[in-house]
Amino acid sequence: METVTPAVARRPRAYVRISGVDAVSYLDRMLSNDVPAEGSVDALLLTAKARVIAPLLVWRRGADDVLLLTEPELGEVVRAHLMRMRFAAACEVELEEHTSTIRFGVAADGIPNRDYGQPAVELLDVDVAPSLSDDELERLRIEAGTPRFGREIDDRVLPAEAGLDARAISFSKGCYPGQEPVARQHYRGKVNRLLRVLEVDGDPPAAETPVTHDGKEVGRITSAVPGLALAYIRVSVPDGATLDVAGKPARLR
Repeated sequence: METVTPAVARRPRAYVRISGVDAVSYLDRMLSNDVPAEGSVDALLLTAKARVIAPLLVWRRGADDVLLLTEPELGEVVRAHLMRMRFAAACEVELEEHTSTIRFGVAADGIPNRDYGQPAVELLDVDVAPSLSDDELERLRIEAGTPRFGREIDDRVLPAEAGLDARAISFSKGCYPGQEPVARQHYRGKVNRLLRVLEVDGDPPAAETPVTHDGKEVGRITSAVPGLALAYIRVSVPDGATLDVAGKPARLR
């Protein structure tokens, strides 16, 4: 039987460790999702107005030891924010140095990663040569409709607009910063736009390129690779609609 070598790719990250007897209870008061008894979950660190400070992959390493994995530019932001809000909580907050490798396919070991639309785990500090380029990994992210901080996630965007409420928010947990506007939007309101995957013709459009439908602007591009893009599109645009991006046709997936 032929052995299939799983695809692997580098994943730039920053890492923040929270440890101590109050580590879990403190994070449960700060994050949009509960710290799991074991394993990992996605979560958000939010402002009081429910704007995203940082998306997080929360890994429970031990009883009093949690590692937060975030975007490479956000490590110090997360550390400083958690230190500033810590008050009397008996825990330490510190940066750690690691490397992350995404390994695709079903695997027993590793931190489950849900960013790429297929089974994958994140491995720390392994010496494995990547078989996928950065551009190939970016295509998988865009195909999966996964938002990235600084592109799809900024202070203009609510978590629900980016599809983050389904994967990174618990609506049954206790209070945390931003919970009230998140819950109000979820139970009483609706969003006017959603992050969507577009099939696009021609060269990849630049971020912030307007998307139009029947001559009216209905959205904006956030990320793109040849043939595909992510964009915020108004929910009034019907599925299957033909859109226009910089004079080229585009189609909602």
